[in-house]
Amino acid sequence: MATETVAKPRTSARVHVQKFGTFLSGMIMPNIGAFIAWGLITALFIEKGWFPVPQLGGFGETDGVANTGLVGPMITYLLPLLIAYTGGRMVYDVRGGVVGAIGTMGVIVGAGIPMFIGAMIMGPLGGWTMKKIDSIWDGKIRPGFEMLVNNFSAGIWGALLAMLGFFGIAPVVTAFSEGAGRVVQFLVDNGLLPLTSIFIEPAKVLFLNNAINHGVLTPLGVQQSLEQGKSILFLLEANPGPGLGILLAYMFFGRGAAKASAPGAAIIHFLGGIHEIYFPYVLMRPLLILAAIAGGMTGIATLAITGSGLVAPAAPGSIFAVLAQTSRDSYIGVILAVLLATAASFLVASVIMKTTKHSDEVDLNDATSRMEQMKGKKSSVASTLTGAGAGAAAGGGVGVLAGPVRNIVFACDAGMGSSAMGASVLRNKIKAAGFPDVKVTNAAIANLRDDYDVVITHQDLTERAKPATSSAVHYSVDNFMSSPRYDEIVELVRESNSEGAVTAEGPDAGAGSPGGASASGPATAAAAGAGAAAASHGAHAAGAQAADAPADAAPAAGTAGAPEILARESVVLDGSATTRDAAIDEAGRLLLARGAVDEGYIAAMHEREESVSTYMGSFLAIPHGTNAAKDHIRKSAVSVIRYPQGIDWNGKQVKFVVGVAGVNNEHLHILSSIAKVFTSKEQVARLEAATSVDEVLELFGKVNA
Repeated sequence: MATETVAKPRTSARVHVQKFGTFLSGMIMPNIGAFIAWGLITALFIEKGWFPVPQLGGFGETDGVANTGLVGPMITYLLPLLIAYTGGRMVYDVRGGVVGAIGTMGVIVGAGIPMFIGAMIMGPLGGWTMKKIDSIWDGKIRPGFEMLVNNFSAGIWGALLAMLGFFGIAPVVTAFSEGAGRVVQFLVDNGLLPLTSIFIEPAKVLFLNNAINHGVLTPLGVQQSLEQGKSILFLLEANPGPGLGILLAYMFFGRGAAKASAPGAAIIHFLGGIHEIYFPYVLMRPLLILAAIAGGMTGIATLAITGSGLVAPAAPGSIFAVLAQTSRDSYIGVILAVLLATAASFLVASVIMKTTKHSDEVDLNDATSRMEQMKGKKSSVASTLTGAGAGAAAGGGVGVLAGPVRNIVFACDAGMGSSAMGASVLRNKIKAAGFPDVKVTNAAIANLRDDYDVVITHQDLTERAKPATSSAVHYSVDNFMSSPRYDEIVELVRESNSEGAVTAEGPDAGAGSPGGASASGPATAAAAGAGAAAASHGAHAAGAQAADAPADAAPAAGTAGAPEILARESVVLDGSATTRDAAIDEAGRLLLARGAVDEGYIAAMHEREESVSTYMGSFLAIPHGTNAAKDHIRKSAVSVIRYPQGIDWNGKQVKFVVGVAGVNNEHLHILSSIAKVFTSKEQVARLEAATSVDEVLELFGKVNA
């Protein structure tokens, strides 16, 4: 039976802008502390500051020599270099960060002005190009020469990038900055700056503002602040007034859960600075975006009239952060801007809520789910709006849970590795919670049927799983060994199976919150025991039962009549690979040496990795072939390689690589044992300290040596 191919859904322009903005904010946000430090030093010690100090503020002379101070060097060198290093590291770890920072130095010197936009270009460019250069001689360097080649290649390329930045990038970015500055000044001079709220406020609710805020407004605002001691641009988006006005309107004129939750949301929004807390309230009544726009325009107009501004970015957008960064001569104007923005937003929102029907409102849970779907990940404050169960209820999953949870499936493309381990981890958690009757299985996406209660996939694969399981609740995970989503699923099981029924939309947003883990591990699924050809219900059910069986019920390797899945010769304590691709080759060659696979399977392992990473978390990766590569498997086998120094696996450190080739359910007991080891920090530490193959085999439950 031919495997059905599910086309990858087209990504909308909004998602592309969202991802671009997220990448930009990923360079800025980790360094906000440095911006705040610079802002405080500027507010306190410059000539017009609270406590002018020539040596710190950089004005006047000391012993006939002009004072350099801290303000100028921090804004000219420190902040751009931090941004560049962060951007380069996001692309290619520390090595990419260093090369990106070197290249940015050329832009800084060539431009002579704060080069934030230049840093945002050169940092990622340096990381990306260094990664491509390293790939040229990957695996070709003779042992003992790695450090020499790596250091000189980074130094030479960094020097070339610095010259490119000096002669090529700096003039272009300078011209762009000057042009953008003239546009902003034109808007200010002609009283048009408040009109930017027409774009900024809707963009905030749609999570599209990061590209503008961190890509344009913050760099221009810093330049303006350096020249004038403050900038209005820092408050175009960060003013908490518009959101507060909407929440106050719900407090007075709302109903039900929206009214009850609005006071808590207002505190988080205004004092905590987490503006996304009010987005679901706007999504409940889309007309309320007019209130946000009115508030934003009022606040900007007030700032323009009073000539007020901040000395540095206010992040998060808390009233405390806003006041801490307010220029010495702007407190009245900034406070008025917040108060008047709140009042304008409240008045417009109140009129809308009083003149429209409450029956038109979308449910708060639904609105929160839509908000998280647009954000592309779970909101850290969603539970404040929808209660403790919001984590399981939010995110835009396709199905509705209307009864007890009985069947949970991990689904992915292939069918041999990480999904079985993820299923094992979750199965143990659910059993420990007192629900041993809940089945947790794994299956290939092509073999899914619409009779599961909960479907768990990697975030890149959720859209493929939804059409076949439209009635299920969908969760996306990125760390299969210790995903926080597992606790949410256990709680969902506890609530639904204890109370008999629960209604919840399952989240399809994966990890990626700020500071959160990057999407890395796939929900690599297999219809355990069914394989790619398990098209019939009976075959699939048999595989599911096998996958659901406890580890000690599976055939033990080396016992009579059972194949040996993990052999002594397939365990390497000190792998020779230094890169991800070389490690995949090394793991694949061990499988090849066992006669478990042919050469085509190793190529399929690389193809699988390019599609969705097999990084699992806890320093573990499980490379394996694609679903279409099962014809290249001759028998089930597993290889285990340890890399004591660790290798880079798509930005994650991996110390253990487990190569997998599985036929039917023969390899599942080994994977279950591996899953148990890697969910225990103590066991992982023992594995790292192991000095013999026998210790590794014992940890993985090997019956005979």
